[in-house]
Amino acid sequence: MLYIGLTGWGDHDTLYTNRSSKDKLKEYGSHFPTVEVDTSFYAVQPIRNAEKWVKDTPDGFQFIVKAYQGITGHQRGDIPFSSREEMFIAFKESLRPYIEANKLAMVLLQFPPWFNCKKSHVDYIRYCKEMLKDLPLSLEFRNQSWFRSHLREKTILFMKEEGWIHSICDEPQAGEGSIPTILEPTHPDKTLIRFHGRNVHGWAKPNGENWREVRYLYRYNEEELLEWKQKITQIIEKSKDIYILFNNNSGGDAADNAKQFIELLDIQYQNLAPRQLDLF
Repeated sequence: MLYIGLTGWGDHDTLYTNRSSKDKLKEYGSHFPTVEVDTSFYAVQPIRNAEKWVKDTPDGFQFIVKAYQGITGHQRGDIPFSSREEMFIAFKESLRPYIEANKLAMVLLQFPPWFNCKKSHVDYIRYCKEMLKDLPLSLEFRNQSWFRSHLREKTILFMKEEGWIHSICDEPQAGEGSIPTILEPTHPDKTLIRFHGRNVHGWAKPNGENWREVRYLYRYNEEELLEWKQKITQIIEKSKDIYILFNNNSGGDAADNAKQFIELLDIQYQNLAPRQLDLF
């Protein structure tokens, strides 16, 4: 099964017709069978939010929940919890509605660009796995050291042995703070692919005044998507389900590219939400 969707559901204006923000997910579910919950990165979400989102989506819809930034080290310094253990417990508890509804595809742990390949970081990844045990967990790096030639096979083997789902990336090749596309699933059940665009200039300057507006500013052309169609055929036999997320939305291109890719792959989803007709 190929699940294709977007990172977040709030900013994709081409999908919605006069829809209030609280109802956008209902309409999103008529277009795509999966979504990444990105609000969970900025704060551990109250259970009532997940309960609403589960209710707003059709049976079979799948959520990929991005791990809270305190877990992955993006939030450096104090965290709004009395201990690291309490933070993990609170985050894990926030996932309960997805699990009970059988709608949790995986939790994505995306580590920051400074999180390089060294023993203490490998140990911390193992700690995360233990604290979030019994959950499907996906691992994404933003530091090139994990996939340098002398460590690439060891990194892949580590993910396989530890039971991590590989988050394969299409992103700008912009030095130390980016990773190459490694077409190697590490889990027999699930693989994640995230399209971040190929805007090298925007990627390399994340601390600029308007970096969020340009970092993911990129529209994939048909040739690039057809190349990925071929890549999908290389890995589809190695993983039961493949989840594909388009994150290139600084210019509002993610939804269009995702729909284009669904068309190129000749996929017709059967269990989407009914499409709303807005006549006035």
